[in-house]
Amino acid sequence: MIRIGNASGFYGDRFAAWREMLDAGQLDVLTGDYLAELTMLILGRDRRKDPSLGYAKTFLRQMEDCLGTALDRGVRIVTNAGGLNPAGLADALAGLADRLGVPARIGYVTGDALDRPGALTANAYLGAFGIAECLTAGADVVVTGRVTDASLVVGPAVAHFGWTRDDLAALAGATVAGHLLECGTQVTGGNFSFFTELPDGGHRPGFPIAEVHADGSSVITKHPGTGGAVTVETVTAQLLYEIGGPDYVGPDVVTRLDTVTLTAEGPDRVRVDGVRGTPPPPTLKVGVNTLGGFRNSMTFVLCGLDVPAKAALVRGQLEAALGRDGLEFTLARTDHVDAADTETASALLHVHLRDADPKRAGRVFSAAAVELALASYPGCTLTTPPGDATPYGVFTSDTASQDGVPHLAVLPDGSRIPIPPPPKIPVIRDQDPRVVGESTTQLPDHHDLGEGGGSKGGRGSGRRGALGEVVGARSGDKGGDANLGVWARTEATHAWLRDWLTVDRLRELLPETAGLDVERHELPNLRAVNFVVRGLLGQGVSASTRFDPQAKALGELLRSRIVELP
Repeated sequence: MIRIGNASGFYGDRFAAWREMLDAGQLDVLTGDYLAELTMLILGRDRRKDPSLGYAKTFLRQMEDCLGTALDRGVRIVTNAGGLNPAGLADALAGLADRLGVPARIGYVTGDALDRPGALTANAYLGAFGIAECLTAGADVVVTGRVTDASLVVGPAVAHFGWTRDDLAALAGATVAGHLLECGTQVTGGNFSFFTELPDGGHRPGFPIAEVHADGSSVITKHPGTGGAVTVETVTAQLLYEIGGPDYVGPDVVTRLDTVTLTAEGPDRVRVDGVRGTPPPPTLKVGVNTLGGFRNSMTFVLCGLDVPAKAALVRGQLEAALGRDGLEFTLARTDHVDAADTETASALLHVHLRDADPKRAGRVFSAAAVELALASYPGCTLTTPPGDATPYGVFTSDTASQDGVPHLAVLPDGSRIPIPPPPKIPVIRDQDPRVVGESTTQLPDHHDLGEGGGSKGGRGSGRRGALGEVVGARSGDKGGDANLGVWARTEATHAWLRDWLTVDRLRELLPETAGLDVERHELPNLRAVNFVVRGLLGQGVSASTRFDPQAKALGELLRSRIVELP
């Protein structure tokens, strides 16, 4: 097997994780995932100010402390911290290695950057074979641009086992392992619905490891003595994160998530096997960030009586001062009746403005809000000081032909090796209508939710309680869409959940989804259903004015709803 660890799930993750992972036990490869849709926007703005930047600077600082240790212990490093400038990060690493006096062989993968008129960034999601080429050529460190997150694990496995593009089952299995590792501690108890049951209460989960075998199966684990836990449920939670239907489409293989089998194999060890794969599509996903304009926000505190009237007064005053274009008002009724203190008696009125003009969205807007301090509703106060507008981005995605993207591995000796696209490029079959869309398991006799979201029919026991007593959930963002995976803790609960949690019922439990397209997918091996809510996040996290712009809390909101439990 090959033992692959992870030390970063995002740009800004635990700084000490690289040192912790190197010191706590044996590894063959240590990976770090730094890229997300929002991160590419941040790096694009960095590069606009300084063309030599565009990579995750944090990684370079982490390597000051860890590069020599990794080389001494024979641990190879693979990371997508190269972002928009993998060549620049590789050069900076080479300079660092010289200063430290450690001979590091550095390779990098590039070719993902594409031309899109008006775009700040446009990058294809490359696969794993460029990483494998660099490792096979002896690289100690491989830096990439925009590859799929799972490729950071698949690439080392390809190099170690000598897999070819025809080894679809192995590639699919390693893709699942990569997906499980990509978000770091989310698979070892981080952000876990039942965190109170973890041995350390979820205080400091350790980072994960995948022991990948020659057939693509793996065991997910962590270093002994580190916090959190690896259980079938913690692994299930991460497996449901930011996915769509059973077909998990990648550049090297389409992984069938409905074939994944999870088995406990001892303390903090979960076996992942049975994964099947089909040939990849003829296209690659391309993530595109454009600058959408400028935004600003101010928040008014509305205390006591007449909260709706107070909010209406502020709205009328600001619209009169600024005009209606680009203004958004969100009233959060956080107030309680007959409260004993100001905070619990208060609601919050969030006011957002988006505009192409940085002046109108900046001081013009915030000054207009502040000027109401002595001329608006009784008790008027704001939680935000006046400030300038900040630019925001709009994320969209399209596709590019696999054979039209110049996937390139640059080896430690400087050789530039083109990575050919997959030879077999079939047409992806349509999704099975039984597991997608509004028609899925619509059972009229289970449909009426009644007051508060509780079922009046079906197999309820008559005991009302929070849905989260019997199910876990994990949610997140994909551009403007939200993903919400829900899993049952027992087979009996799964039988109930599968029939009960329909698209219509989800819309009633989460009213903000009511007017949106919702897809529903069943994953029986995981005792789970997964929902994709199209358009919930608008133009993506950077442009979103939602209280929860990345839909991270959407699953916990669902779990908090009071229903009739089975």
